[in-house]
Amino acid sequence: MALRFFFDGPEQAKHTILLAHGAGAAMDAPALTSIAKALAAAGFRVARFEFDYMARRRSEAGRKPPPRAEKLIGEYIDAVDTLGAKGPLIIAGKSMGGRVASMVADGLFAAARISGLLCLGYPFHPPATPEQLRTQHLVDLRTPTLIVQGTRDAFGTREEVLAYTLSPAIEILWLEDADHDLRPRKSVSGFSPADHLKTMAERVSLWAERIAS
Repeated sequence: MALRFFFDGPEQAKHTILLAHGAGAAMDAPALTSIAKALAAAGFRVARFEFDYMARRRSEAGRKPPPRAEKLIGEYIDAVDTLGAKGPLIIAGKSMGGRVASMVADGLFAAARISGLLCLGYPFHPPATPEQLRTQHLVDLRTPTLIVQGTRDAFGTREEVLAYTLSPAIEILWLEDADHDLRPRKSVSGFSPADHLKTMAERVSLWAERIAS
């Protein structure tokens, strides 16, 4: 299917963020939309896109499951090519989208096609199976990377992730009490989802300026 993008943020922004969705939610799902809007409000040009299996759900009956993340590598690179961003490009994704982006990052970074990698709710392991780690390629990652993770994310809590061996190129922003969609329980943490999205966008802005300098 023809690749299409949803755009947020100023056309003349210094940085563009190419943002992929997670395994089960489309590019216009509420969580991803809120993330895109927060980043746009911080001055980024955000381009959301869908992998083919998700795009086909809009026109075909049934719910085709996502392929293995490795099978989506070519599609992510195609999205980079089609977007043709001018200026610094950050590749990004929510959950599985971030995992796929992390798989293509070093090749694109070595070719000077991207300035960084942003992962939002990285799926370090499937829920309830912490032994099935998805971190092998993160040990030697060279691309400047920011992972935004909730402390109670079922795909990788703070306690779990702090025990992993990760590349020194990776920074992690921990959002207190946030889940896989970066949403906290205000009654527990005192933070609202909007609070965390604002914190996320501000940190991404500072990080993007630093890695581009």
